[in-house]
Amino acid sequence: MVNQTSSLELSHFPVMLDEVIKICSPKSGGNYCDCTFGGGSYSKEILKFSNTYVHALDRDKKVIIEAQTLEKKYPERFKFYQIKFSQLDQVLSKNIDVVIFDLGLSSIQLDNLERGFSFRSKDKLDMCMGLNEISALEAINNLSEQDLRSVIKILGEEQEAYKIAKNIVKHRNINKINNTSDLVKIITLSKKKNYSNKINPCTKTFQALRIFVNKEITELVNGIINATKKLKPGGKILVISFHSIEDKIVKFFFTNFSKNRSKTSRYLPEKKEFTLFDEYKNKIIKPSKKEIEINTRSRSAKLRFATRSKTQFEFPKNLINKFKKYLDLEAINV
Repeated sequence: MVNQTSSLELSHFPVMLDEVIKICSPKSGGNYCDCTFGGGSYSKEILKFSNTYVHALDRDKKVIIEAQTLEKKYPERFKFYQIKFSQLDQVLSKNIDVVIFDLGLSSIQLDNLERGFSFRSKDKLDMCMGLNEISALEAINNLSEQDLRSVIKILGEEQEAYKIAKNIVKHRNINKINNTSDLVKIITLSKKKNYSNKINPCTKTFQALRIFVNKEITELVNGIINATKKLKPGGKILVISFHSIEDKIVKFFFTNFSKNRSKTSRYLPEKKEFTLFDEYKNKIIKPSKKEIEINTRSRSAKLRFATRSKTQFEFPKNLINKFKKYLDLEAINV
């Protein structure tokens, strides 16, 4: 048990920890929600401030040991829930000072090759973050060619999705795709040979499958909606994203539901005086050069945050339709 915990701590690199804590500005009596506990770095740092309270969530059962250690150390101030962050409204009160989302994969998940997140792995295709309905193995072997193409093109933003999907189906009609290395070979052979050396040819397809299997866009949209309902006036919501789809969604919420929004849309409230956030400056915070040198995986991270206004607010009933393209894809039955 001790070895598992220490291994978790050593393999986890929190992204923009100093920047997150500066924005959170933990205070005595404050209530904080760490929606993606992982190795627990944000939670631990907040708990260093006296009389702070942290509610931590994570769908991944691999982090439970680390969470239990914190619960023993801070029995009155720390509580862990193994749930998806879209379900946070089921466990939180309405007086939360700060909600933190660190999206994407943790080093803990990537470095465990048995989980099939990395294209360096030769193990079974899985890509499950936890509490999943399907695995990548089931998706890759059962989705229709058309659905595979849509998943890879839309969720992975992969221009060569047509050829990749076609070759996946061609291969599985002969032999079932069982492991990560099988998929890597198919993708590599499908890609044009002049792809950028900076990005592995498998990156976008793996991203697409991971997002699909874990319903990451559905989680993000519902997570933000439910989190804002629990923030107290003046409370903050922080989101660290790692790819353009996530960032577009975060930017949409923070920009269009703020006091200084300029656009009108059927997805937005009719009256501008009913705003969710105070004036939003559309500022993106990125990791320092020093942090990227230490943790290269942080290089694509973008941190945005917004402050809850004091006005009453209700989301438009048809808001979900704004993200229909992504949500419908993730709802495909396998």
